[in-house]
Amino acid sequence: MMLVHPPAPLPHRSSFRSTALEDVTPSYETAMDPLLREVQQLFGQQLRVEPLLAISKKLQAEFAERLQSSPQCMLPSHNYTLPNGKEHGTYLALEVGGSTLRVALVDLSGRNKSRRSLRIRRIVSSTIDNEVRNLRGVAFFDWMAGKIGEMLSADRESPDYMQLKEPLPMGIAWSFPIELVYPVHLRDLVEQACERANLNIRLDAIVNDSSAAVLSRAYVDPSTRLAVILGTGINAAVHLPISSLHPSKFGTRQFPTTVDTTHVLVNTELSMFGRRAFPTTRWDEYLNANHMLPDFQPMEYLLAGGYLGEIVRLIIVEATETAGLFGGILPFTLSRPYSLETRTLAAIEADTSASLLSSCRLFQENYSLLTPPTPAEMRFIRQVTLSVSRRSQGYFTAAIHALSSLYHDLDRENLQLADHISIGCDGSVINKYPGYMEKSQAMLDQLVRFENTGMKRVVLESAGESAVLGAGVAVAMANVMK
Repeated sequence: MMLVHPPAPLPHRSSFRSTALEDVTPSYETAMDPLLREVQQLFGQQLRVEPLLAISKKLQAEFAERLQSSPQCMLPSHNYTLPNGKEHGTYLALEVGGSTLRVALVDLSGRNKSRRSLRIRRIVSSTIDNEVRNLRGVAFFDWMAGKIGEMLSADRESPDYMQLKEPLPMGIAWSFPIELVYPVHLRDLVEQACERANLNIRLDAIVNDSSAAVLSRAYVDPSTRLAVILGTGINAAVHLPISSLHPSKFGTRQFPTTVDTTHVLVNTELSMFGRRAFPTTRWDEYLNANHMLPDFQPMEYLLAGGYLGEIVRLIIVEATETAGLFGGILPFTLSRPYSLETRTLAAIEADTSASLLSSCRLFQENYSLLTPPTPAEMRFIRQVTLSVSRRSQGYFTAAIHALSSLYHDLDRENLQLADHISIGCDGSVINKYPGYMEKSQAMLDQLVRFENTGMKRVVLESAGESAVLGAGVAVAMANVMK
């Protein structure tokens, strides 16, 4: 959900407002050129190696500080170990997001390069609409239990799960802070709802989405110690030595008694970092100032999918008012904050044709233009889109470099076990935006080579369906330890 104040007038540079056209009225194409050059300069000036490394250094300092003090970031989970790849079985896995519930059966067959070791046997998605979201008390969990029962009763590959004498183990990946909404113990709520639905289910594992991504990728690739989710928002998890966190981070919890419990999966809440690290433009500052939570998630506001479209929209608004884009008349649909979606940007960026005809049609249809944008207008919009997305990739790369450097500094002993560091990547932007992962990987390689500190290569690896698969791996691990 986008949390924004009602729109306020967008500030412009005075030179745009005071353009007196005394002699020759420039064409729209000519009038847009100065603004485009400024956009390209402002969004591109931080994308060289040295500025990105400087951003990384600032982020590393923030990470180190918040490992010791912050109650909001660098939060130790209750997941201490990573999978060894020997876990087997079929497990029930749930992903609970802000808008979707997904119920799945996950098969684990052991880490093996010659076959698929981790797969979703069956999955059913249900929309968490406003009606469901407004359910009170335990009603939401009863709804969820009903969806679990529907999926299990439809599975034809397995015995009748509804008649099992032994409880069916289940893991849940939560993509939002449900503990802030329901103070009662989550395990009790879920299991009691399943019991009311005549389901014999035991909830053995609860993980957040970024921790699930680490677990799902580590099951397949033992060099994985980090994972990042980059879609509408951004978050990351990293497996760190317990000794690297201040004891106060753990509250009053009891640690596992096994002598080999030396590490813990840390939920970084990465979106909250970077206010002092990332340079911003006037459009970024306007977006932040008009957000209901200004400064709360500075990294997310600059590079995540929920905001890329809005940054481009703000530039389009200025170009319309000051440089003659759309004949100086802003389409009504684009006057609404967050009306320009990042998937529209992705389609425009993927259009490499000289005419940009498909982009013109898409823009006309999506935003109710009486006539399609001219080729020059569409080229302007596409170049702005490229500038905004490239900066997103650069800032993302700096954040990943910083997090990898943190891991490198804090866990050098485990680094000897692999020749590279794998980072599991999930989310619509990192996995679906045209060229995003490939360009980020190229920048990351440049940073590591240029810095030349001995850090091993950092490899971004796709970790699709990580929330569901990670919940399955987490519950498998819990049952091995019993």
